[in-house]
Amino acid sequence: MAARRAERRRGAGRNAGTDRAGAAAVTRRHVHFDCEGDTLVGTLDEAQNTSGLLIVSGGNEIRAGAFAGQAELAQKTAAEGFPVFRFDRRGIGDSEGQSRDLRERAVDISAAEKAFMRECPWIRSMVVYGNCDAASALMLMRDRRHHVLVLANPWPYESDQAPEMPSPKAIRERYADRLSRPSGWRRLLRGDVDFGRLAKGLRSALGQDRKPRTFVSEMAESLDECALPHVILLSGNDRTATAFAEEWDDRPGTVKTCDGAGHSFAEPHARAWLREQLLEMLRR
Repeated sequence: MAARRAERRRGAGRNAGTDRAGAAAVTRRHVHFDCEGDTLVGTLDEAQNTSGLLIVSGGNEIRAGAFAGQAELAQKTAAEGFPVFRFDRRGIGDSEGQSRDLRERAVDISAAEKAFMRECPWIRSMVVYGNCDAASALMLMRDRRHHVLVLANPWPYESDQAPEMPSPKAIRERYADRLSRPSGWRRLLRGDVDFGRLAKGLRSALGQDRKPRTFVSEMAESLDECALPHVILLSGNDRTATAFAEEWDDRPGTVKTCDGAGHSFAEPHARAWLREQLLEMLRR
């Protein structure tokens, strides 16, 4: 299937593998588990540390991740001694069932947590990592078996679709970024710009910033109630992260930003940064 093919392309479909840095071999195997009558499929990278990492995919992304980025992240984390479990939620990748709204994904996550603990019963601390709407789903969860949350670029909108027009702050930051580059000025001077769209954007940039949405406030309240150690990771070059940061404002908690990172931390420096943040939480 699609998820397994993506892993095999990176050599992850084998029972064991070694990362490029020459770390010790990591055993990788597929796990089937139940979620309300549907069979879900996960992948376990085995290791013996009592801290383990559960990766929750965002959107419609399969457990291998974009360009198998999550498969690579799992392998390298397991090579450091920490078991890693990732899975396809219902209706995605190799798993049965119908895809659910982010408010209904707690059941899938809880089923994956149980499967992880069943396969690695020696785990005493579970770190759960989610990006985008997976982070939002984790923040909204009430029934939790995990112990530490790593929340990347949480999706700040109630709907699956972002507003057509970004916030004034997001627009200002986008223009500032473009005008800081020589290519941006060259496009402007050559006339390779839609001036009608530019004028509309400038008018919006001069507008008043919106107050925090109720959805973000709800996520914040749920996170406060669970009182679990957590960290929020933001990509410096991502609209979702910018929109979330604007609405999160000065709420308490640790927020870290990776400059120049895109939404999925696909850049080499961003991949390394994300891995270090996860290892830091796993070693706590």
